[in-house]
Amino acid sequence: MKIRLVNNGLFTPIEDIADTLIPSSEGFYWIDADVEDLAVLQPLFHMHDLAVEDCLTEEEQRPKIEIYESHYFIVINSIRFDDEEIFLRALNIFLGRHYIITVTKQKINELRSLKPVLWEQEVSRPDYFLYNLVDIVVDNYFLVADRIDTRIETLEEDILMHTKKSHLNEIIGLRGEILWLKKVLGPQKDVIATLNKRDLKLIDDQLQKYFSDIYENAVKIAETFDTFRELMGNLREAYQSSISARANEIMRVFTAMTTIFMPLTFITGIYGMNFDFIPGLHMRGGSYILLGIMLALGFGMFFIFRKKEWL
Repeated sequence: MKIRLVNNGLFTPIEDIADTLIPSSEGFYWIDADVEDLAVLQPLFHMHDLAVEDCLTEEEQRPKIEIYESHYFIVINSIRFDDEEIFLRALNIFLGRHYIITVTKQKINELRSLKPVLWEQEVSRPDYFLYNLVDIVVDNYFLVADRIDTRIETLEEDILMHTKKSHLNEIIGLRGEILWLKKVLGPQKDVIATLNKRDLKLIDDQLQKYFSDIYENAVKIAETFDTFRELMGNLREAYQSSISARANEIMRVFTAMTTIFMPLTFITGIYGMNFDFIPGLHMRGGSYILLGIMLALGFGMFFIFRKKEWL
């Protein structure tokens, strides 16, 4: 657990947790905690049992905001896209008048990215801390969306150029990730809408207007993933069409080969019969003549098929 006094974007480490119980004359306290630290923090800050239970038991929480008498409990999901797989990390936030507590089970990059932003904007209030944190979290969804878009384009090119059976598994897997993520975006968008429109006493009225910009970005993200879902459907259709076209191409080649060998099989069938009176049977060099006729016939049909673009 790390405790800092934040004033004008500057961080001052605090050693004793008891110091955070009394509001500072300047700035606010930021407590960056792990779930194990809740045993200490809960009685000090009067955290609601249900909020603490959510932090302890749920790995992937549904985004939400719960209003309590002395603090708000807010859950938003951080996003990562590693090795073609999407990961969501719950970011639990307890917002009070003179403090903000962030509780996570894993390290979240957005908290690291937040520090220079707080310094640049000289943040001295916990609600402004919350605004910047939510803004960075939502912006990271755009970065992930760009990577997914690139992945879809690459997959589409691979399917059109060299269709493989493994492409279907990639399509199904990526489509499942997109649908799963889309279900999370709805509640997260609702949380931001609440921060934007609802009268919340712990958030400055002027600041709520800025949440409208984050809400617009959240709506864009949701629309982007709607588009991705449609693109994955088109991608699957392209895969099926490519497979069908490839099968038709193979059948066309096999049909052409069968057609070429049909007259050759007919000739060899005649000369394989047990008759003495077959034209050219006893002719000197007759076998070579017959082979030449068969080769000429086979190549002739092959070039005719190529000219007509049947092969």
